[in-house]
Amino acid sequence: MNRAQIRTSAFAAVAVLTGSVLAACGSGSGSTGGTTGGGTENAKVAFLMPDLASTRYELQDKPLFEAKMKQLCPSCQVIYQNADSDAAKQQQQANSALAQGVKAIVIDPVDSAAAATIVKSAQSQQVPIIAYDRPIPATPADYYISFDNEKIGSMIAQSLVEHLKADKAEGGILQVNGSPTDAAAGLIKKGIHSAVDPSGFKLLAEYDTPDWQPEKAQTWVSGQITQFKDQIVGVVAANDGTGGGSIAAFKAAGVKVPPVTGNDAEIAAAQRIVAGDQYNTISKPIKIVAEAAANTAFQFMEGKKPAGKATLYNTPSELFVPTVVTKENIKEVLFDSGIMKAADVCSGEYAKGCEELGIK
Repeated sequence: MNRAQIRTSAFAAVAVLTGSVLAACGSGSGSTGGTTGGGTENAKVAFLMPDLASTRYELQDKPLFEAKMKQLCPSCQVIYQNADSDAAKQQQQANSALAQGVKAIVIDPVDSAAAATIVKSAQSQQVPIIAYDRPIPATPADYYISFDNEKIGSMIAQSLVEHLKADKAEGGILQVNGSPTDAAAGLIKKGIHSAVDPSGFKLLAEYDTPDWQPEKAQTWVSGQITQFKDQIVGVVAANDGTGGGSIAAFKAAGVKVPPVTGNDAEIAAAQRIVAGDQYNTISKPIKIVAEAAANTAFQFMEGKKPAGKATLYNTPSELFVPTVVTKENIKEVLFDSGIMKAADVCSGEYAKGCEELGIK
């Protein structure tokens, strides 16, 4: 898929989401203009996020979900919890939310397998579960909302492969996957393999990063640098944290940093791209999925059952298409669109790079 097609798909996804939000707000519940429908007055909804290793949950997902819920249901209360990579803690948080009488739970599971227990507990109490960002394969949730994770993996890997071929690189690739307990990481991994395996570049080694921890990715990559040295011509990292850890390993070894991928479009990743340290990331505007989750949760709270636009793991789903970001299009995708502000990225050592790219 070329860049123009990807942008078209992303814009189409936004259009579909906008239409679904408008349709829900204009439904028979009379919930337009922030007026709550029957049964939602002072209702509670839980928003349970998985970790603090990715900065997005505290800085983007939480405030965006809360803002949309306030718009849809001014009297509703959002119960937000972050499990900090502890599946047992997330189970306790879900139990607490159920004890507080929530009418819906939106959950990004720490452990996709362990979360099946949470699904069963909630559904036994007639509380709908919306899987968010990461699916729950073993026991179907009531709905699943995410960007297309398998597509993300294939897009970042294919972008890297095309770049390496254009540079006539010779050597092999390291693959730094996400957490082995995260089903979304498994989908990203599958997508990466779909691009790397037929690429003609040897897969030197791959690693499933426990809890997505950048430090663990850095430690593993450091060992591969010792083993493979200059055979490494690229690194496919499943997100910006593991990508940052990979880059840190090369810098600590005092060797040239090869092209490294990422995913999530974190501010630190944008800075690394501007500086030339990271090759790409994925822009998946959190606003799209956070607002879709709020809209879907509100429909469930009103007693409706939203129809999925796709099905994944026997779960009605809505999957949005993201955009690959490189130095070539970072200004257009992240800054001209308003997703990021130059003031947040272009300070200090990054000012010159931003100026060269016309980011201001």
